[in-house]
Amino acid sequence: MAFYDGLFNMLGLSEWCKGEGSNAPMSMADLLAQSSGEEVKEEVFPFPSLDNFNEACPAILQSRDVTKGIEDGFLAAKPALKTVLDPITQPLSWLLDGALGTFAAVPWFIMVPLLVAIAWYASRSVGVTIFVAFSIMLLGLVDHYDVAMQTLSIIFVCTGISVLLGVPIGIAMSKSDRLQKSLVPLLDLLQTLPTFVYLIPLIFLFSVTESKLYGIAIILYAIVPVIRLTDLGIRLVDKDVIEAANAFGMNARQKLWGVELPLALPNIMAGINQTIMMSLAMVVIASLVSAPGLGVNVLRGIRNLELGVGIVAGIGIVLLAVILDRVSKAALSRVDMTHKKH
Repeated sequence: MAFYDGLFNMLGLSEWCKGEGSNAPMSMADLLAQSSGEEVKEEVFPFPSLDNFNEACPAILQSRDVTKGIEDGFLAAKPALKTVLDPITQPLSWLLDGALGTFAAVPWFIMVPLLVAIAWYASRSVGVTIFVAFSIMLLGLVDHYDVAMQTLSIIFVCTGISVLLGVPIGIAMSKSDRLQKSLVPLLDLLQTLPTFVYLIPLIFLFSVTESKLYGIAIILYAIVPVIRLTDLGIRLVDKDVIEAANAFGMNARQKLWGVELPLALPNIMAGINQTIMMSLAMVVIASLVSAPGLGVNVLRGIRNLELGVGIVAGIGIVLLAVILDRVSKAALSRVDMTHKKH
């Protein structure tokens, strides 16, 4: 006799409970116990879960029915979703494949000076520039130059798209309280959702061989900081400055480009820095779904228990993270100094 039999008898649902039951072969607890080889322990006062209710009343769904319903619903909507999303996301595959091909085709003696020049232009710091050159040459010394460039190319594309999409969304949020209130729950969800969960629906929607599979996952994970900090930066612009702009007869576009964005630029740059770091974190996890680069070597080290391979690739990721962080922070410091001078 199940624990909750008396409850359904008391509610007068005995006849209803005799109806057609769930089609699930066994409860989630039974399934987990079977896979682990352990017996399900009888509880004195079991939690009022669907599975425990189902034991007393077979007409109630089991937890496995809920998970199967979600899966069936997603698979039913898959054709329509692919019809809409495939043409929209296909340019992302082209961009990622093009960037990977370009970084692979350009000889190292051209690419390395170019990256060092970009680091100097962004940071204007001798120390940061020397560190960038040293780190890239060190990666090449241990034969990790190619995979490091693959990782870097993916970050460039995904960060660029995140900024191109995130900054306008942040600006729109700063101009509309209603839009901000509607988007904040979605941003909270994207920021708190475990990184592996991003990959589950995408694997069902797109082929593992398509670059957009991991590109979408990286962008969704990394876009949140630049949206939030763009919105925050514009909202923190001094109201007196806005009133002065109004007094000069500036329209909304002139105020945005001439006053609000320049004053919010330090916050926007901080958001870009965080977006770069989150892109790098996700590109390693995305190696599980065919994303090339250093993450593949980390995954190989875990799967094959090759300690050296995993550690060297991990150090390479750390070097890339430090390079991107130092260059972007040096650029942010330059923006702050320019902002203070004006």
